[in-house]
Amino acid sequence: MKLLFKSLLVVVLSAILSPLTVLGQNNPSQTELKVNQLIEKRAEYSRLTNGEIDGYRIKIHFGGDREEAKTIETKFSAKFSDYSIDTEYQQPNFVVLIGDFKSKLEAFESLKKIQIEFPNSFIVKGKIRVR
Repeated sequence: MKLLFKSLLVVVLSAILSPLTVLGQNNPSQTELKVNQLIEKRAEYSRLTNGEIDGYRIKIHFGGDREEAKTIETKFSAKFSDYSIDTEYQQPNFVVLIGDFKSKLEAFESLKKIQIEFPNSFIVKGKIRVR
């Protein structure tokens, strides 16, 4: 019985460990091929999504007056030049959106700085540009 158990254990361990040794023996040409395939997949994904992913932005203004939205945008760029700014028309409002944040925490840190000058700003989920 012990002999059967030991032989079964050896068979199971060899079955588990043999693929690991094969995987560890990649030659450089196989690695390069795999890297190139991954690069192609990422490029295709970027083409399909127009270079955008899900993320967070900060909305600092929304209203029906286009000129007011442009004024807010100009005021913001004068005080915070390190953020991207987009003015969009989301019927029936003009919306001023700030930044491209991958995480809500990153957006929240910036929101705290921005709320000093723009107290009604808040975080919204949306598509962001990949940097």
